[in-house]
Amino acid sequence: MRYSSQVKPISYLKANAAEVLSHLSDQREPLIITQNGEAKAVLQDIASFEETQETLALLKILALGNQDVAAGKIKPVADVVARLRAKKASN
Repeated sequence: MRYSSQVKPISYLKANAAEVLSHLSDQREPLIITQNGEAKAVLQDIASFEETQETLALLKILALGNQDVAAGKIKPVADVVARLRAKKASN
Protein backbone atom coordinates (compact mmCIF):
# COMPACT_ATOMS: atom_id res chain seq x y z
CA MET A 1 0.00 0.00 0.00
CA ARG A 2 1.27 3.43 -0.89
CA TYR A 3 0.78 5.98 1.82
CA SER A 4 1.83 8.97 -0.30
CA SER A 5 -1.76 9.47 -1.50
CA GLN A 6 -2.99 9.35 2.08
CA VAL A 7 -1.08 12.35 3.41
CA LYS A 8 -2.99 15.47 4.40
CA PRO A 9 -2.08 18.60 6.36
CA ILE A 10 -3.69 19.20 9.72
CA SER A 11 -5.60 22.12 8.20
CA TYR A 12 -7.37 19.65 5.89
CA LEU A 13 -8.35 17.54 8.89
CA LYS A 14 -9.69 20.59 10.71
CA ALA A 15 -11.75 21.70 7.72
CA ASN A 16 -13.02 18.26 6.70
CA ALA A 17 -13.22 16.20 9.88
CA ALA A 18 -16.57 14.53 9.12
CA GLU A 19 -15.52 13.68 5.55
CA VAL A 20 -12.18 12.31 6.79
CA LEU A 21 -13.89 10.07 9.33
CA SER A 22 -16.33 8.81 6.71
CA HIS A 23 -13.47 8.10 4.30
CA LEU A 24 -11.50 6.26 6.99
CA SER A 25 -14.48 4.09 7.77
CA ASP A 26 -15.31 3.35 4.13
CA GLN A 27 -11.82 2.83 2.73
CA ARG A 28 -10.12 1.39 5.82
CA GLU A 29 -6.86 3.05 4.82
CA PRO A 30 -4.82 5.07 7.30
CA LEU A 31 -4.41 8.79 6.85
CA ILE A 32 -1.13 10.50 7.67
CA ILE A 33 -1.52 13.98 9.12
CA THR A 34 1.26 16.50 8.70
CA GLN A 35 2.05 19.64 10.63
CA ASN A 36 4.52 22.17 9.24
CA GLY A 37 5.36 19.67 6.50
CA GLU A 38 6.29 16.85 8.88
CA ALA A 39 4.31 13.67 9.48
CA LYS A 40 2.88 13.95 13.00
CA ALA A 41 0.05 11.43 13.32
CA VAL A 42 -1.71 8.53 11.68
CA LEU A 43 -5.49 8.23 11.75
CA GLN A 44 -7.25 4.95 11.16
CA ASP A 45 -10.76 3.60 11.52
CA ILE A 46 -11.63 1.79 14.74
CA ALA A 47 -12.07 -1.63 13.11
CA SER A 48 -8.56 -1.47 11.64
CA PHE A 49 -7.19 -0.30 14.99
CA GLU A 50 -8.84 -3.21 16.81
CA GLU A 51 -7.51 -5.68 14.25
CA THR A 52 -4.02 -4.24 14.67
CA GLN A 53 -4.23 -4.56 18.44
CA GLU A 54 -5.41 -8.18 18.17
CA THR A 55 -2.57 -8.95 15.77
CA LEU A 56 -0.04 -7.39 18.11
CA ALA A 57 -1.42 -9.42 21.03
CA LEU A 58 -1.07 -12.65 19.03
CA LEU A 59 2.47 -11.72 18.01
CA LYS A 60 3.33 -11.07 21.64
CA ILE A 61 1.97 -14.50 22.62
CA LEU A 62 4.08 -16.10 19.89
CA ALA A 63 7.18 -14.19 21.02
CA LEU A 64 6.62 -15.30 24.62
CA GLY A 65 6.21 -18.88 23.42
CA ASN A 66 9.45 -18.65 21.47
CA GLN A 67 11.21 -17.33 24.58
CA ASP A 68 9.90 -20.29 26.58
CA VAL A 69 11.13 -22.72 23.92
CA ALA A 70 14.56 -21.05 23.87
CA ALA A 71 14.70 -21.23 27.68
CA GLY A 72 13.79 -24.93 27.61
CA LYS A 73 10.45 -24.40 29.32
CA ILE A 74 8.68 -27.05 27.29
CA LYS A 75 6.87 -30.30 28.03
CA PRO A 76 5.91 -33.17 25.75
CA VAL A 77 2.35 -32.78 24.49
CA ALA A 78 1.48 -36.27 25.76
CA ASP A 79 2.32 -35.18 29.32
CA VAL A 80 0.18 -32.07 29.03
CA VAL A 81 -2.78 -34.01 27.59
CA ALA A 82 -2.52 -36.63 30.34
CA ARG A 83 -2.47 -33.91 33.00
CA LEU A 84 -5.52 -32.18 31.48
CA ARG A 85 -7.43 -35.45 31.25
CA ALA A 86 -6.61 -36.28 34.85
CA LYS A 87 -7.73 -32.83 35.95
CA LYS A 88 -10.99 -33.16 33.99
CA ALA A 89 -11.64 -36.60 35.46
CA SER A 90 -11.22 -35.29 39.01
CA ASN A 91 -13.86 -32.57 38.49
